[in-house]
Amino acid sequence: MTATLTSRRPSVATRIAVGSARRRKAFEWIAVHSLALTAAVFFTAPLVFLLLTSLMTDQQALSTDLWPRHWQWSNYAEVFRKDGFLTWWRNSLEYSVLATAATVVASVPIAYALAKFRFRGRNAALVAVIAMMMLPPQVVVVPMYLVWNQQLHLTGTLWPLIIPQLFGDAFSIFLLRQFLITIPDSYLDAARVDGCGKLATLLRVVLPMSRPAVAAVALFQFFYCWNDYFGPQVYASENPGAWTLSYGLASFQGAHHSNWNLTMAATLLVMAPVVIIFFFAQKAFIEGATMTGVKG
Repeated sequence: MTATLTSRRPSVATRIAVGSARRRKAFEWIAVHSLALTAAVFFTAPLVFLLLTSLMTDQQALSTDLWPRHWQWSNYAEVFRKDGFLTWWRNSLEYSVLATAATVVASVPIAYALAKFRFRGRNAALVAVIAMMMLPPQVVVVPMYLVWNQQLHLTGTLWPLIIPQLFGDAFSIFLLRQFLITIPDSYLDAARVDGCGKLATLLRVVLPMSRPAVAAVALFQFFYCWNDYFGPQVYASENPGAWTLSYGLASFQGAHHSNWNLTMAATLLVMAPVVIIFFFAQKAFIEGATMTGVKG
């Protein structure tokens, strides 16, 4: 009996191997989480600095202090009382929403045609879309400005940035096309058998199945428009009433260069909508972004 119990006990070598494996896993866990913690601190430290500075007084914001002596939440209300900030906020919202809606409405049918229709010149159209993705906007800014200024007389407004989105966006078209080609043709054939035309098939079959991709495209476009600085600078700089937050924030900082607490508060208010939207829509954003490149 004693011999049997002894044979069932793990040997010394086995216990050493098990202990070594446990220690190795513990060290791996510590290493991975240490790297993650370091990265988290690296990315969140600027945001924490912005938040703490925005809650300081004007005198303390220029000092070497890192922690507010008095939590001055009234800085955020003071930012909204500054001339132009609410106007810039409204302009940014109008620009982002209208441009995003126009991009989605125009890009979905084009991507649908490139993905599911067979017609002469389809490959050439796809090549043209890809070429437009590679073309920097700075290349065509001078002739486009002349057209909007001399022919259409719309400079000083945000319409030169919104109206072109009615013709689609190359990046959005490409992403949507990559997703739509993954939808089996059998679904479209079944819709045609049921009597649906091309438009009805798009609205009743393709769009419901493409919600992740459409959501990703809409988020991409909204974030781009909300943070756009170059476009408002070119077309709306002559009219302060048409400035957006991204462009107006630069002049805000110039007007209040000594009030760094107000500048930091304004910066956080500009960032807040994007952070909030991404926080609630990150699942759809990540799903759509990953699924748009699964097939070429």
